[in-house]
Amino acid sequence: MTRNSDIWRFIFRRLLGTLPLLIGVAVFTFILVRVLPGDPAAYYATGPLSSKEEIAQVRTALGLDRPIVEQLFRYFWDIAFGDLGHSLVTGQPVSRDLIARFPASFELTLVAMILALLISIPLGIVAAIRVGTWIDHFVRFVGTLGVSMPAFVAGILLIFVFYFKLGIAPEPIDRIDPFMLKPPVVTGLLLLDSLIAADFRAFLSAAGRLLLPALTMAVIVIAPLMRMTRASMIAVLSSDFIRTARAAGMSGWTVYVRYGLRNALLPVLTTIGLVVSYQLGANVVVEKVFAWPGVGSYALTSLLATDYAPVQGYVLLMACVYVVINTSIDILYALVDPRVRVN
Repeated sequence: MTRNSDIWRFIFRRLLGTLPLLIGVAVFTFILVRVLPGDPAAYYATGPLSSKEEIAQVRTALGLDRPIVEQLFRYFWDIAFGDLGHSLVTGQPVSRDLIARFPASFELTLVAMILALLISIPLGIVAAIRVGTWIDHFVRFVGTLGVSMPAFVAGILLIFVFYFKLGIAPEPIDRIDPFMLKPPVVTGLLLLDSLIAADFRAFLSAAGRLLLPALTMAVIVIAPLMRMTRASMIAVLSSDFIRTARAAGMSGWTVYVRYGLRNALLPVLTTIGLVVSYQLGANVVVEKVFAWPGVGSYALTSLLATDYAPVQGYVLLMACVYVVINTSIDILYALVDPRVRVN
């Protein structure tokens, strides 16, 4: 009973501690978008030669003529009731746009993370086992190359090779073939919705268009995951219990995976939480390169149009996702190691 109460107190403290962070992000974003160049009232006033009176009327309609403090309080009042404002680009509530587009970004990030784990963890294990050899140096070189290559360069190269040269990839437009009927929306994730509807043609189309952008996003996080796996495995493989397992004649699989990898995963899990949060916020370029209809491309389009509300909503959404992911990792640590709960 005491153990459960300690866990719930720990969770409550962590959630309570995230409130100042979210408030700070909201205030910072609110101020930042208003000091950026551009006037949304002038942008949306009718005609390129609009008069000052017309621009003033638009500014009044948008509430931009009020004091900045009043605008901030109205912004927080609206957030408290789930109102993130309306997009001047789409004409829809920002919350509706974000809900409609977030599954696309989440699916892209999830598949990219799975690809990154399937590549980085085996490479990190091999590099740790063969530390100091040419295999280790090659793996580290690949990791350095991945860190040095910007995401948009990797995306353009993949499109050039697999679409233009080899012709084996579909055109980098949208999440599914535009001439194909989309499966009924259940989760918003096209791969999962296609399987639920037993529409395998839609599944193959969605998977084909998802592969290249997911691989592009995986490139930027393979290196940190691989390096952390390698460093953790090297530390664990030098432990006494690993020497004992080897002396007992256990197989390599048992020593390296069952005992080595399991004890090396905690710092890797922390890195996974960080890179997932980074991917969700840094997929703007990838979504633009591949014309992916996610929240990143939505926010960038709104930013270029000096549309305040979608940008503020996007940053607040990413902050919430970041908080949820890292709080979940803290809770997992508390469940595994009771000593964390006293911090």
